[in-house]
Amino acid sequence: MMLLGNSEIERAALALRTLSFDQILFPVLCQLVVILLTARAFYLLFRKLGQPGVVGEVAAGLVLGPSVFGLLFPQLFSAIFNPSAPNVDPLIFQTAVSWIFQVLAQLGLIFLLFLLGLEFDFAQLHRRGTAATVISLAGMIVPFAFGLALAWLVHPLIEPHPDAPGAAVNQVGFALFMGTALAITAIPVLGRIMVELGIERTQLGAISIASATIEDAIGWILLATVTAVVGGGFEFWSTLRMLVATVMFAAAIIVVGKPLLVRWSRWAIRRGGGDLSMNHLAGLLAIIFLSSIISHRIGIFAIFGAFLLGAVLSGEQSFREAVERKLRDFVTVFFLPIFFTYTGLRTDIGSVGSVALWSIAGLVLLLSVLGKLCGCGLAARWAGFRWREAACIGTLMNTRGLMELIVIDAGYRLQVIPKSVYCMLVMMALATTLMTTPLLMRLMRGTELEPFVWRSGFRRKGGLSAMEAANESTRSTELEPVDYPISTS
Repeated sequence: MMLLGNSEIERAALALRTLSFDQILFPVLCQLVVILLTARAFYLLFRKLGQPGVVGEVAAGLVLGPSVFGLLFPQLFSAIFNPSAPNVDPLIFQTAVSWIFQVLAQLGLIFLLFLLGLEFDFAQLHRRGTAATVISLAGMIVPFAFGLALAWLVHPLIEPHPDAPGAAVNQVGFALFMGTALAITAIPVLGRIMVELGIERTQLGAISIASATIEDAIGWILLATVTAVVGGGFEFWSTLRMLVATVMFAAAIIVVGKPLLVRWSRWAIRRGGGDLSMNHLAGLLAIIFLSSIISHRIGIFAIFGAFLLGAVLSGEQSFREAVERKLRDFVTVFFLPIFFTYTGLRTDIGSVGSVALWSIAGLVLLLSVLGKLCGCGLAARWAGFRWREAACIGTLMNTRGLMELIVIDAGYRLQVIPKSVYCMLVMMALATTLMTTPLLMRLMRGTELEPFVWRSGFRRKGGLSAMEAANESTRSTELEPVDYPISTS
């Protein structure tokens, strides 16, 4: 980030003080209108094309960014996303507006991670047996190793981070985040795809969601650890302090906080007649923000506190359903499109401006797919599944989606993922999610999945709209026990 002298800081502060509320409000409202309408339009379009709506929202962010909208309509793009005000330095004004949206995006992630924590099914961690454990471990280790190796290979070719133009990206931090990015599986998108295809209660579907749940738990631990290492400046004592503080925080919420929170949640539901009153909702929001504040002060990002809080309350079904009725629609329709759009605004395909960088982008995609297909697929084959069934499991586990964006957003803000690699990873997240359904359609022939997909109406109707009601009413991780090819002891 550019350093300012005292006189420049004084001029910037004076310029900000001269801004009126209306000058800031107008461009914010304009951007919100464009973001919300575009995100909803792409959501509906991608559902018609047989893809998860969340992929359409990510694509909407890319279309609104400099790679498409900014390239085709530069003046209109600049007027909306690079606004100006009279007598104010354009960079200062644009930064002020940008920070408003980045705060909104982070608030959205806090709410989203709390909701994901509420949906986390701990029963999957011990109910699904050896096969799920083996598949999940292989699905993390193999792509993580691929990411580490690729990062060490390409580090000399990448540019500095835009907020630290004079310094090279830290090699260790870059390698750790590349490994984490390639290892992640997006369980929310995976669960939605399986429900829409009608395969969530099949044996292959159950083993995939169980493996993804275990991966999710490992992934959050890994991301928290990597964040602590990078956030601690790679200094042993700083990193150790952050890790110890994180463990103590998690232990406090689980051991001390959980009994109190469970008691409070049950009391709130009883007082509200099965729903959350306005007072109890306000109290819940305060608790979410307090948990986020603590994890933010530790140095591992506010979203971890929100996820952990949701996870300890995940067993309270009535409370979970009441919270989702109050929060989910607004978070999904308002906050998430803002996050996706600002992901798109950071994603400039022009930053991948050489043959060498495009070759790296190809390697990122290739290794991410191979890591999951080979890691999970070979582990599933070892567990007793046939080759085609193992390939289906590997394909499902290859879904990246939203969780990938959270990982690379964290790496970008920690300045260990530069702009070109950020673009590569966003494209990889989109590509791996987009390829899941078409690839599964080819691989499922002759497996138990085929009749379920036909029964869902997906192939006949060419889209997912027929499954909308089921998607809204069914929790993808609530699966019935099934028999596995190997022991589940």
